[in-house]
Amino acid sequence: MNKLFIIGLPRTGTTSISAALLDNFTVAHTAYTKRAFELADVLSDCPCFSDYQQLDALFPKSKFVYLQRPLDRWLPSIQRLLNKMLPSLTGEAYVNPILKRSFEQTFNLNNIDNPLDEAHLTACYQRHSQAVIDYFHGRDDLLTIDISQADSLPQLLSFLGLQYSGDEQFPHLNIGARVDNWKEIKHPNKINANIAGREHRKFFDY
Repeated sequence: MNKLFIIGLPRTGTTSISAALLDNFTVAHTAYTKRAFELADVLSDCPCFSDYQQLDALFPKSKFVYLQRPLDRWLPSIQRLLNKMLPSLTGEAYVNPILKRSFEQTFNLNNIDNPLDEAHLTACYQRHSQAVIDYFHGRDDLLTIDISQADSLPQLLSFLGLQYSGDEQFPHLNIGARVDNWKEIKHPNKINANIAGREHRKFFDY
């Protein structure tokens, strides 16, 4: 395996799965520089959910995990997140351009009157899901799980060639209105999303 990319949309458990893998891998929950991609074994959230096809080409022999979540639970959660982020994403304040592009591309923020509309967000979720299904059709390097299901962690560890002890569980992070649990985690395998390398904080040119 080259890398593991978590390509579920925000509010599907990307923070929880990232935290669960820290003891075995270097992990970046969001990654905005080439150096972050070089250092991390596992990368999740932005821009992985929007750029998985380009990342597949850049990092051959990688694996991918698509996170599902029931719409009746995902919708209020993504609405809370977007409501908090929209003033920055659609205003003049500085926002990381990779994050801004990723959200605009996925949620079509510039072409709809109400980005929080339930029907619009449902369509965004379904479009992303179908695109993942179509892209990985016939391949064996994609795992689809819902981390709220009891068998999801054993499936993930098996997919990665790791042993399941029988008592491990996904941590429950960013519940409700929480969106920043990742910042509070202290771990030597945690990779800074904006870490600089030989090319400073340059991102890929795809």
